[in-house]
Amino acid sequence: MSSSPTVTPFPLGDAFQREGLSVFVRGLRLDVGIGVYDHEQGRLQTLVIDVTLEMGPVVVEHLADTINYETVAAAARAIAAAGHVGLVETFAERLAVACLDDPRVRRVAVRIEKPGALAGAEAAGCALAFSR
Repeated sequence: MSSSPTVTPFPLGDAFQREGLSVFVRGLRLDVGIGVYDHEQGRLQTLVIDVTLEMGPVVVEHLADTINYETVAAAARAIAAAGHVGLVETFAERLAVACLDDPRVRRVAVRIEKPGALAGAEAAGCALAFSR
């Protein structure tokens, strides 16, 4: 029986150059007070949220070296808990700005679907991106 070769999880040396790191949360479902129409007031609707954060070329050995996924989810939950939001676009912008509170984030892209918002469509929503 031969021994297994040693595997380095993150190759080192001059042969590789780190270009960047993307951290994402995809398909976060939240029930949110959202909408501008009378029938949307006083009730919760489901949003499906995708967020991608782009960082610089970082070495990640510990959780503190990266963005914790739960931090992104907590920011979205805090916006929902703050009260009714008129537009999906407003929710997306607030979430993007909250993500940019971390100076390591160079770019953030937020995509939000509002299932059931448009008859005959699987979902409607918006996508936006901010960068430094």
